[in-house]
Amino acid sequence: MSPRHLVRTTGDATWGVPAALDRHVEGFRRWTIVDEAAGAVSTGFGIGEMDPGGRIDWHVHSFEESLFVLDGEVVLSTVEAAVLLGPGDYALVPLGHAHALANRSSAPARWAAMSAPQPRPDHDGDTYFVPALPERDPIPVDVRDPRTRSFGHIEPENMDAAKQTQDMLAVSASMRTALLVYSGVTVKMMVDPDLGAQLSTMFMVQNDEGGGAGPHDHPFEETYMILEGAVDATFDGERYRLELGDVAWAGAGCVHAFHNEGPGAVRWLETQAPAPPARHSYRFARDWEYLRDAIDATSREVR
Repeated sequence: MSPRHLVRTTGDATWGVPAALDRHVEGFRRWTIVDEAAGAVSTGFGIGEMDPGGRIDWHVHSFEESLFVLDGEVVLSTVEAAVLLGPGDYALVPLGHAHALANRSSAPARWAAMSAPQPRPDHDGDTYFVPALPERDPIPVDVRDPRTRSFGHIEPENMDAAKQTQDMLAVSASMRTALLVYSGVTVKMMVDPDLGAQLSTMFMVQNDEGGGAGPHDHPFEETYMILEGAVDATFDGERYRLELGDVAWAGAGCVHAFHNEGPGAVRWLETQAPAPPARHSYRFARDWEYLRDAIDATSREVR
């Protein structure tokens, strides 16, 4: 296995919580997928699962955290409000912001969680429990409500370029979340500086049949969780078939590519950490191969 990439499937899952959290947590488990052991430096990524009646007490992190709800409902309480999150809802918890999680429903809840910088096991996961704030009635995600300004919602339909209506844009944090379309790939931003993020990003990608992204690398780490369909991927020359529930991670400098041979579209959740620079986020192999060929052609003409 290359130290610059990782691919894991649901069959690899080992669920648990750090011992230091035991007395502050009830009915909660975490599948840690990307961490220091995987070779990551800036990324912590995993799946959280909470039983009905489960909870995580009020706490702060010395990292930034983003959540995307996969199944069920969970209440994320912050200083501003208690917010009821369901499938397709997402949230940013800025570094040092007090929050708590609880499942007040009758069914399990499950979500993807991205942390940047990476939580450190030797420091109790960089988590510090604080005095509880009063319990409040939860409110839904509403990007026009300042109490939920760090939240949003996305549906598979939001990835359809033909359905970018004003009503659909209204559930996004800003016009910067308008759909980006290229080479059979559509991208919709979820968590970025407009939502308040400083250390990471989270967005949705859809790759239509026949579409893809050629070999490239970044000066940051990326994580991909397949939510629908399947895609052929290459990481540092190793080929994989990523399917529903699979998670892949590419470290800085890992050359990777995606192509959807079908059938149908593939959709995945993607994260980046640290936050991408304003310029030169992508280094496509084709651009530098073009330059090399152009230099070689000029050299032959001179001779």
